[in-house]
Amino acid sequence: MKIYVTGAHSCGKTTLSRYISTKYELKLINEVARTVLAEKELNLESLRANIEIVNDFQKSVFFRQLEEENKYENFVSDRSFDNLAYAIAHSTVFHEILKTEQLTNYIEKLKQKDVIIFFIRPNKATLKDDGVREAVDWDGIITIDAIVKAMLEMFNLKYINVNTGSMQERVRLIDSVISLIG
Repeated sequence: MKIYVTGAHSCGKTTLSRYISTKYELKLINEVARTVLAEKELNLESLRANIEIVNDFQKSVFFRQLEEENKYENFVSDRSFDNLAYAIAHSTVFHEILKTEQLTNYIEKLKQKDVIIFFIRPNKATLKDDGVREAVDWDGIITIDAIVKAMLEMFNLKYINVNTGSMQERVRLIDSVISLIG
Protein backbone atom coordinates (compact mmCIF):
# COMPACT_ATOMS: atom_id res chain seq x y z
CA MET A 1 0.00 0.00 0.00
CA LYS A 2 1.19 3.48 -0.89
CA ILE A 3 -0.34 6.39 0.98
CA TYR A 4 0.23 9.98 -0.07
CA VAL A 5 -0.54 12.93 2.17
CA THR A 6 -0.77 15.94 -0.10
CA GLY A 7 -1.69 19.59 0.22
CA ALA A 8 -0.29 23.01 0.98
CA HIS A 9 2.35 23.73 3.60
CA SER A 10 1.57 24.24 7.28
CA CYS A 11 -1.71 22.31 7.30
CA GLY A 12 -0.76 19.13 9.18
CA LYS A 13 0.56 16.74 6.53
CA THR A 14 3.64 15.74 8.51
CA THR A 15 1.64 15.10 11.69
CA LEU A 16 -0.80 12.88 9.80
CA SER A 17 1.98 11.12 7.88
CA ARG A 18 3.75 10.26 11.13
CA TYR A 19 0.50 8.98 12.59
CA ILE A 20 -0.15 6.73 9.57
CA SER A 21 3.45 5.50 9.51
CA THR A 22 3.37 4.53 13.17
CA LYS A 23 -0.12 3.02 13.29
CA TYR A 24 0.15 1.04 10.06
CA GLU A 25 3.88 0.29 10.27
CA LEU A 26 4.65 1.89 6.93
CA LYS A 27 7.93 3.47 5.93
CA LEU A 28 7.67 7.26 6.26
CA ILE A 29 9.06 9.21 3.33
CA ASN A 30 9.67 12.70 4.65
CA GLU A 31 9.31 15.82 2.55
CA VAL A 32 12.52 16.14 0.53
CA ALA A 33 12.52 19.91 -0.01
CA ARG A 34 14.36 20.64 3.23
CA THR A 35 17.00 18.02 2.41
CA VAL A 36 17.56 19.43 -1.07
CA LEU A 37 17.73 22.95 0.38
CA ALA A 38 20.44 21.85 2.82
CA GLU A 39 22.40 19.82 0.25
CA LYS A 40 22.49 22.75 -2.14
CA GLU A 41 23.39 25.05 0.76
CA LEU A 42 20.51 27.34 -0.11
CA ASN A 43 18.35 29.62 1.98
CA LEU A 44 15.11 31.48 1.32
CA GLU A 45 16.90 34.65 0.28
CA SER A 46 18.84 32.86 -2.47
CA LEU A 47 15.64 31.26 -3.75
CA ARG A 48 13.96 34.66 -3.98
CA ALA A 49 16.83 36.36 -5.73
CA ASN A 50 17.75 34.06 -8.61
CA ILE A 51 15.26 32.32 -10.91
CA GLU A 52 17.88 29.83 -12.18
CA ILE A 53 18.52 28.68 -8.62
CA VAL A 54 14.78 28.41 -7.96
CA ASN A 55 14.25 26.44 -11.17
CA ASP A 56 17.06 24.02 -10.33
CA PHE A 57 15.76 23.65 -6.79
CA GLN A 58 12.18 22.91 -7.87
CA LYS A 59 13.28 20.29 -10.43
CA SER A 60 15.61 18.70 -7.88
CA VAL A 61 12.83 18.46 -5.30
CA PHE A 62 10.45 16.76 -7.72
CA PHE A 63 12.93 14.22 -9.04
CA ARG A 64 14.31 13.47 -5.55
CA GLN A 65 10.74 12.77 -4.40
CA LEU A 66 10.41 10.18 -7.16
CA GLU A 67 13.78 8.65 -6.23
CA GLU A 68 12.79 8.26 -2.58
CA GLU A 69 9.43 6.71 -3.36
CA ASN A 70 10.94 4.25 -5.84
CA LYS A 71 13.03 2.73 -3.03
CA TYR A 72 10.00 1.18 -1.28
CA GLU A 73 7.01 -1.01 -2.08
CA ASN A 74 4.84 0.20 0.80
CA PHE A 75 5.07 3.62 2.40
CA VAL A 76 3.38 6.80 3.50
CA SER A 77 4.73 9.91 1.79
CA ASP A 78 4.64 13.32 3.43
CA ARG A 79 4.28 14.76 -0.04
CA SER A 80 3.32 13.71 -3.51
CA PHE A 81 3.30 15.61 -6.75
CA ASP A 82 2.16 18.61 -4.67
CA ASN A 83 5.72 19.92 -4.75
CA LEU A 84 4.88 20.83 -8.35
CA ALA A 85 2.47 23.44 -6.96
CA TYR A 86 5.53 25.28 -5.68
CA ALA A 87 7.17 24.95 -9.08
CA ILE A 88 4.09 26.57 -10.60
CA ALA A 89 3.96 29.32 -7.98
CA HIS A 90 7.65 30.15 -7.70
CA SER A 91 9.58 29.03 -10.79
CA THR A 92 9.40 28.77 -14.55
CA VAL A 93 10.03 25.01 -14.96
CA PHE A 94 6.61 23.41 -14.61
CA HIS A 95 6.13 23.24 -18.38
CA GLU A 96 9.43 21.30 -18.65
CA ILE A 97 8.49 18.83 -15.90
CA LEU A 98 5.01 18.41 -17.39
CA LYS A 99 6.56 17.03 -20.59
CA THR A 100 8.76 14.42 -18.88
CA GLU A 101 8.23 10.70 -19.05
CA GLN A 102 8.97 10.59 -15.31
CA LEU A 103 5.89 12.69 -14.54
CA THR A 104 3.71 10.66 -16.90
CA ASN A 105 4.84 7.41 -15.25
CA TYR A 106 4.41 8.91 -11.78
CA ILE A 107 0.83 9.96 -12.45
CA GLU A 108 0.05 6.45 -13.69
CA LYS A 109 1.49 5.04 -10.43
CA LEU A 110 -0.76 7.37 -8.45
CA LYS A 111 -3.77 5.85 -10.23
CA GLN A 112 -3.00 2.28 -9.16
CA LYS A 113 -5.39 0.42 -6.87
CA ASP A 114 -2.94 0.17 -3.96
CA VAL A 115 -2.63 3.97 -3.73
CA ILE A 116 -4.54 6.25 -1.37
CA ILE A 117 -4.19 10.02 -1.68
CA PHE A 118 -5.32 12.12 1.27
CA PHE A 119 -5.73 15.77 0.27
CA ILE A 120 -5.30 17.80 3.45
CA ARG A 121 -7.08 21.12 3.20
CA PRO A 122 -5.89 24.19 5.06
CA ASN A 123 -7.67 25.16 8.20
CA LYS A 124 -6.73 28.04 10.45
CA ALA A 125 -7.12 25.74 13.47
CA THR A 126 -4.26 23.52 12.30
CA LEU A 127 -1.85 26.08 10.88
CA LYS A 128 1.68 25.46 12.01
CA ASP A 129 4.91 27.21 11.16
CA ASP A 130 6.94 24.55 9.36
CA GLY A 131 10.31 26.14 10.06
CA VAL A 132 11.14 26.69 6.38
CA ARG A 133 9.09 29.77 5.58
CA GLU A 134 9.64 32.88 7.65
CA ALA A 135 5.93 33.23 8.47
CA VAL A 136 2.67 31.40 7.99
CA ASP A 137 0.94 33.26 5.14
CA TRP A 138 -2.73 32.29 4.79
CA ASP A 139 -3.02 33.73 1.25
CA GLY A 140 0.07 31.77 0.14
CA ILE A 141 -1.32 28.59 1.68
CA ILE A 142 -4.66 29.04 -0.09
CA THR A 143 -2.83 29.63 -3.39
CA ILE A 144 -0.86 26.38 -3.09
CA ASP A 145 -4.01 24.52 -1.98
CA ALA A 146 -5.84 25.72 -5.12
CA ILE A 147 -2.96 24.65 -7.36
CA VAL A 148 -2.84 21.19 -5.75
CA LYS A 149 -6.61 20.85 -6.20
CA ALA A 150 -6.30 21.87 -9.87
CA MET A 151 -3.54 19.29 -10.43
CA LEU A 152 -5.59 16.53 -8.77
CA GLU A 153 -8.38 17.33 -11.22
CA MET A 154 -6.08 17.87 -14.21
CA PHE A 155 -4.39 14.49 -13.70
CA ASN A 156 -7.77 12.84 -12.89
CA LEU A 157 -6.52 11.43 -9.58
CA LYS A 158 -8.83 9.91 -6.98
CA TYR A 159 -8.37 11.38 -3.53
CA ILE A 160 -9.91 11.66 -0.12
CA ASN A 161 -10.67 15.25 0.82
CA VAL A 162 -9.70 15.93 4.45
CA ASN A 163 -11.16 19.33 5.27
CA THR A 164 -11.84 19.30 8.99
CA GLY A 165 -9.66 21.20 11.43
CA SER A 166 -10.19 18.61 14.16
CA MET A 167 -7.21 16.27 14.42
CA GLN A 168 -9.50 13.67 16.00
CA GLU A 169 -11.80 13.77 12.97
CA ARG A 170 -8.87 13.70 10.56
CA VAL A 171 -7.52 10.56 12.21
CA ARG A 172 -10.96 8.91 12.26
CA LEU A 173 -11.41 9.60 8.54
CA ILE A 174 -7.96 8.28 7.68
CA ASP A 175 -8.45 5.13 9.79
CA SER A 176 -11.86 4.51 8.22
CA VAL A 177 -10.55 4.82 4.68
CA ILE A 178 -7.53 2.62 5.32
CA SER A 179 -9.67 -0.06 7.02
CA LEU A 180 -12.10 -0.08 4.09
CA ILE A 181 -9.36 -0.30 1.47
CA GLY A 182 -6.58 -2.02 3.37
